[in-house]
Amino acid sequence: MKNNNAVRDMTMLMDLYEMTMSMGYFQSGMADQIVYFDMFFRRTPDGGAMAIAAGLEQLIEFIENMKFEESDIDYLRSVGIHDEKFLDYVRNFQFKGDIWAVEEGTPVFPREPLVTVRANVIEAQLIETTLLVLINHQSLIATKSNRLVRAAQDIPIVEFGARRAQGADAAYLGARAAYIGGCAGTSNLMAGRDFGVPVFGTMAHSWIQLFDDEYEAFKAYATSYPASTALLVDTYNTLQSGIPNAIRVFDEVVVPSGHRPLSIRLDSGDLAYLSKKARVMLDEAGYEDVKIMASNAIEEETIKALRDQDAEIDIFGIGEKLITASSDAVFGGVYKLVAVEHEDGTIEPKIKISENVEKITNPHFKDLYRLYDKKTGKALADLMTIHGEKIDTSQPYELFDPVYTWKKTVIEEFEAKPLLVPIFKGGKRVYPKKTIEEIRAYREEEEARLWDGVKRIVHPHKYFVDLSLPLWKVKNDMLTGHADRVK
Repeated sequence: MKNNNAVRDMTMLMDLYEMTMSMGYFQSGMADQIVYFDMFFRRTPDGGAMAIAAGLEQLIEFIENMKFEESDIDYLRSVGIHDEKFLDYVRNFQFKGDIWAVEEGTPVFPREPLVTVRANVIEAQLIETTLLVLINHQSLIATKSNRLVRAAQDIPIVEFGARRAQGADAAYLGARAAYIGGCAGTSNLMAGRDFGVPVFGTMAHSWIQLFDDEYEAFKAYATSYPASTALLVDTYNTLQSGIPNAIRVFDEVVVPSGHRPLSIRLDSGDLAYLSKKARVMLDEAGYEDVKIMASNAIEEETIKALRDQDAEIDIFGIGEKLITASSDAVFGGVYKLVAVEHEDGTIEPKIKISENVEKITNPHFKDLYRLYDKKTGKALADLMTIHGEKIDTSQPYELFDPVYTWKKTVIEEFEAKPLLVPIFKGGKRVYPKKTIEEIRAYREEEEARLWDGVKRIVHPHKYFVDLSLPLWKVKNDMLTGHADRVK
């Protein structure tokens, strides 16, 4: 029997420099150096205010199953990783560090850590590429899905993009991420089987073309699936043959079998015009309950235009624009060193300085909080602090812009929720496995706690991600001390 829960070995999915640096650290006597890395993103895709975090479960599976095979060791020798003592270290590699992360489904914002890793420098380095691959990709697709769902408002969206995805993994994990982001389901059976994502499907044009005529094609399909009849009506002529033939089959096959047809699908043409005409024809024939699905390269602007034109569309099937996030296809998450830990337990913050101000990092081992107004329940801002720093929610708290520091506001009667939760402790998973329905429900709850302005598709309200005063002072002092390096 096929093992549906098999985990793919991705141990060697890394850039060469991770291994060359690791051997260098090993030879320099730095293998035991404890470091802290943050994974964060600098800009939200498509000019949005928020993103949706996803991919954590696959990251956990990857780290739990990291193991270098002898064939991997042989290959490493062939590309210049020649130190046999280091190769012995790699042969017995096991991640023993600590990881904190925001939970999947969390609305997140630029520059705040989505994942924090505390481990020896080699362990932290060797997980970099795969961590970025998994979190970047699924967060990108979950974010795009969420944008489309917000644009569609009360109209469900089904992810239809497997055949357009940039590879099998992108199709498979993309369907998972799309559901976390808000899609009603997927056409992808593998994702449905393994993740529990609801699956949807109708037929292809080839089904209809293989029959002598459209009516016979519809009749055969309805005979096979009387309880779930969904017909594609635009192969030849939507209004003159497709919908009339669909209605005829509903009358002659579906209803006499004791069922009601589910839907018709429009996949080309003027979707607003055709959907309105289709709605009239279906209603006049007594099929007010039959849904109209629209597909064909749909994105946010298309959805808005269709809604503005009062299109009679009950569900969208979205493929390439969703599964490739084609309007802005890079999430841009990065993985940066933020601190080192000395033998006496003291933590020394580290900062990356750049002429590009956007690329200057926030140093130190940090906590991340979301601050909520107790009266409205809405999120006020996110706050990064030095790890262990206390926030007294019983007292007024001053927030200030970390760049334009004169911009200040005082909040009162608020609660502070930690967003970074423990995932690994000493190399052992401490985070409970969540079902995809639990992840999706959490995303819905957290999204509802954001003001509508933050969730706007176009020109959203900026959500504030601030630094605590102690953390800001650390960063400012480090920048001031390296002023000669900043242009």
